[in-house]
Amino acid sequence: MKYAGFRHVIIARVERVLAAIAVAAGIAAWIFYFRAGLILSHYDAKAHLVVARRVIDNITPGWQQIGAVWLPLPHLINLLPAQIDFFYRTGAFASGVSILCFGVTAWAAARLVMRATGSRLGAITAAGLLILNPNLVYLYATPMTEPLLLAVTFTTVLWLYEWTLDDRDDVPVKLRWALFLATWTRYEAWPILAVAIAACGYAAWRRGGRTAVAWRRLWRLAMWPALAVAIFVVNSRITVGSWFVTGGFYVPDPTYERQAVRSIVSVWWGTHRLSGYAIESVALLSGLACLVRAARTKADAALLVPVSVFATAALPFYAFYEGHPYRIRYMIPMVAACALVAGLGVGRAAARRAMAAGLLAAVLLVSALVESPPFRGDAPMLMEAQWDVPASQARRQVTACLTRGYRGEKIMASMGSLAHYMQELSGAGFSISDFLNEGNGALWDLAMKTGPAPHAGWMLVEEEAEGGDLLAQRMRADASFSRGMTRVCSGGGVALYQRVKGTAPPQ
Repeated sequence: MKYAGFRHVIIARVERVLAAIAVAAGIAAWIFYFRAGLILSHYDAKAHLVVARRVIDNITPGWQQIGAVWLPLPHLINLLPAQIDFFYRTGAFASGVSILCFGVTAWAAARLVMRATGSRLGAITAAGLLILNPNLVYLYATPMTEPLLLAVTFTTVLWLYEWTLDDRDDVPVKLRWALFLATWTRYEAWPILAVAIAACGYAAWRRGGRTAVAWRRLWRLAMWPALAVAIFVVNSRITVGSWFVTGGFYVPDPTYERQAVRSIVSVWWGTHRLSGYAIESVALLSGLACLVRAARTKADAALLVPVSVFATAALPFYAFYEGHPYRIRYMIPMVAACALVAGLGVGRAAARRAMAAGLLAAVLLVSALVESPPFRGDAPMLMEAQWDVPASQARRQVTACLTRGYRGEKIMASMGSLAHYMQELSGAGFSISDFLNEGNGALWDLAMKTGPAPHAGWMLVEEEAEGGDLLAQRMRADASFSRGMTRVCSGGGVALYQRVKGTAPPQ
């Protein structure tokens, strides 16, 4: 009897059990990848720590340091912990946030499938596909921002779906906050929220509500992400002088630029590389079935809401179409979306034929194990995260060269290109306040105009990545820019310059 009661509790709270398993998997992944030295191998993992740190540790500290290219929520969460050297150098706190986000994502996916289909098998399938994917598991052990994106957007979509089913006119406080905060995670959330909110309006109208009611509900939902966007663009205008930064931080790649079909294919290809053909195919077919059902049946009109997660594909498509270099990481949200919608497909199949649903779930889970097994050493995301490792190792000689002669002088460096190296240098005792960078406003502008020698004792220049950074480009355009500085060493694409003895130091 006691066993039966315990089993009943476990089954009744399946989404919580799956969340706990996801957190345990995240912890195991962190231990595994920490020992392998891969937690901070991705340059963006280091750069996100720098953005959080620089708000306080800076020549010119202040809220303006939040920046205007990346959305602010991940850095606000990590702002104070990043001031602690241990958390800044290891990324342990930010990784802890990501691990908790793994649990939240699994919980939201399982609960959404349960609410939409009533199927525990579908919920287990959705969460299982998330937990078994090595690309997702790796990211959920790092300080990257995709884990927060998936946790907040999946939770927001869940609450939007529940709100639609409840046929409510007022928007709960938790949903308002979720809509606002999701907008401040990553740009992939923007198309998801736009489609999900539109789906809520459609469902309200299709399920018997008047047109005026649908529009009123749309406005009451849309005002929260709109407010978040407004605050963000105003901050961008104040900090960098532009309402919205869309370029200038990469060299255009002609492979997909202005080629719509090739850009679409690239998103499809990247998604199945990260998740496998079977999972992607079942997810797309399940999503199509949900769309058809929502269009044909009033009672199922709300099914458009969970399928809205596929709208995340709009961002990588737009990026590649605009010439952004290909990054397989941009399809990570699509991988999570496929896991969720595939779970919906299993859940809907279970309502008709339990045996067929069980077979489908088994095929999906076996496919996950075969096509992309957990802790796979050559997982595409893991391989991409290690692109900078050889350069990082080569930069150690630059670090050694700098530390030998450093006497407390400022170091001029472009944070837009070398933020990851600044974080690496924290291991040698350097702080963000030791660097003169773009975030220092007028000080940086003056140094860029007159040259680094009057303002800094050292200069770090990225000469290779993305065609060279701002300093490299400035030196190529004007050889006199580096007057008073001499090149002392280089490695990993980075050159170190030192002020020539006798050159007048800054006043």
